[in-house]
Amino acid sequence: MADATRFLIGHPYAVLFAVVLIEQLGLPLPAVPFLLAAGALAATGHASLLAVAVVAVVAAVVADLAWYTAGRRKGAGVLGLLCRISLEPDACVRRAEDLFGRRGDRLLLWVKFVPGLSLIATPLAGVLRMPRGRFVLLDGAGAALWSGSYIALGFVFGKELESVAAAALDMGKAVTFVVLGAFGLYLLWKVFQRQRFLRGLRVARITPEALFAKIEAGEPVAIVDLRHRLDLAADPWTLPGALWMDSKDLALRHGEIPRDREVVLFCT
Repeated sequence: MADATRFLIGHPYAVLFAVVLIEQLGLPLPAVPFLLAAGALAATGHASLLAVAVVAVVAAVVADLAWYTAGRRKGAGVLGLLCRISLEPDACVRRAEDLFGRRGDRLLLWVKFVPGLSLIATPLAGVLRMPRGRFVLLDGAGAALWSGSYIALGFVFGKELESVAAAALDMGKAVTFVVLGAFGLYLLWKVFQRQRFLRGLRVARITPEALFAKIEAGEPVAIVDLRHRLDLAADPWTLPGALWMDSKDLALRHGEIPRDREVVLFCT
């Protein structure tokens, strides 16, 4: 908090815009300390409270519009990109789709408070062809709620936050090493889990070309389309003769899958 505050004093609006933009684009630069620091600066008269709030919202909406446009133009391929660059995006994509299915586009009002989901929700809104005007309205409201909450906390409790940060700094480098070490171990564990999962998938994989050859040769193959219903609505095409069911219904509907032939499952 202390370092963030000192860094913001020189060029508070430019720094805040850059940090929020970078974080919302998906890079690992946490914006919350800067939002808190911006609120504290406003409380001490070093910045305008209205200006820092507007800058944070505009930066978030600009980044979100970029992802929304990518999802609208490139379709589900954008989600595939996120699956390749994130640690556990497969679960995040499914959670975002489930939440969109249950809550609708109002999800954008609070999704920024849920780590990992915000980056998935914005391109997913584009994939689902959410009207651009409604996206900007709801996303802007969500960005205002998210950034405004932390800016308000910094404004009201600026002195207390500064004292906590100073106390943490006084504890020396040991705390830094412990925190960084724990975070590093967490990242390694997530990478290991993901690689183990992907290795398991490769063992049982079949290429599209091999599946097409089986269909052309008349081999008995049962194809099950496990895509989420929102994915199916965005791209209604499927493989010939495929049985569709949501993956979460697989345990209940598995009896519909023929047992006398090879079974091929696909979800993207």
